Amino acid sequence: MEIRIYYEDTDCGGVVYYANYLKYFERARTHYLEERGLSVAELRDGGTQFMVVHAELDYRSPARYGETLTIDTDLAAMGQASLTFAHVMRERTSGRVVVEGSAKLVAVDEQLKIKRLDKPTLAALQGPPDTRS
Repeated sequence: MEIRIYYEDTDCGGVVYYANYLKYFERARTHYLEERGLSVAELRDGGTQFMVVHAELDYRSPARYGETLTIDTDLAAMGQASLTFAHVMRERTSGRVVVEGSAKLVAVDEQLKIKRLDKPTLAALQGPPDTRS
């Protein structure tokens, strides 16, 4: 997926504000789910939400106003109630790595208690992206 950097994304020096990368990771995870036929809204309506319990970021080079970033997202680990996503962000034109990171999420119910993911959801998460238009 791609993220275009707007002025609102940057600090006074025109460099992407560090916390914004977490928002970009969130968008990339949602995109990952949607590519596999999973809707965050439908999961929530069915009683499953995801909470981030751990996140790591390694800043490799600054992204700046006007650039476009590509985000590669993979499912690095999966348990019965947890998912760990790995993210690599690159500047689109040069391929320069901007940020690498990961986020571990747990599935919770409406009362925010950890819950196991059902078999169809686990299978969809492991599957390839849906390439149908």
